[in-house]
Amino acid sequence: MRLHLASLTLLCLALAAIPALAQYDSFRGGYDNGPINGTTDAWTINFGYVVSDTFVGGDNGVQVFQFGVWEFPGDTMTSVDWSITSGENSGTVYGSGTASGGSLTDKFISTNQYGYYIDLITVAGLDVFVSSGTTYWLNLQNAAVPSGNPVYWDENSGAGCGGTGCPSQASESAIGTIPSEAFTINGGGSTPEPGGIVLFASGILGLAGVLRRKLF
Repeated sequence: MRLHLASLTLLCLALAAIPALAQYDSFRGGYDNGPINGTTDAWTINFGYVVSDTFVGGDNGVQVFQFGVWEFPGDTMTSVDWSITSGENSGTVYGSGTASGGSLTDKFISTNQYGYYIDLITVAGLDVFVSSGTTYWLNLQNAAVPSGNPVYWDENSGAGCGGTGCPSQASESAIGTIPSEAFTINGGGSTPEPGGIVLFASGILGLAGVLRRKLF
């Protein structure tokens, strides 16, 4: 369910400005729904919720995909379930699996103004055939971190996306249509802008006092 953010008055807790957008720095021909935002909102991809975004297939199929997440401080994703389907988490399944171990990389990017870690997740080692120019759905769910905390897929509303079929259509399993999320298909790494990390005073990372979250 959607992450409900606290009042703007909480911004005074930050000692620096909002982090700059993290850019994918080695895009290799595929679908690009735009860079990680990390400051506006995000959507739960565990606790039974499924978030789905469309993408248009490219010439190289699906070998790797990347997406931005919000995590609680200290959390690192250990696995996530994914599928590529013809419909909104439904229809023909072209590929699916649980990414973990060597096929999943969690790279810290920055800390946002609400105290969440903004991370880049890379799922690699895939070999999913898709037809160039055809629209598919990427579905994410059951994201796991050792703490058992929620994990949220970063919402960017397709801002800065490039190529055919963007911005993505998107949905959340409990409520339906939502703004789209930050991800690439067959993308590369991500490099934050210099000085983009938000610093917080000691003790501020107690997120219970910084954010409200509502999970139905």
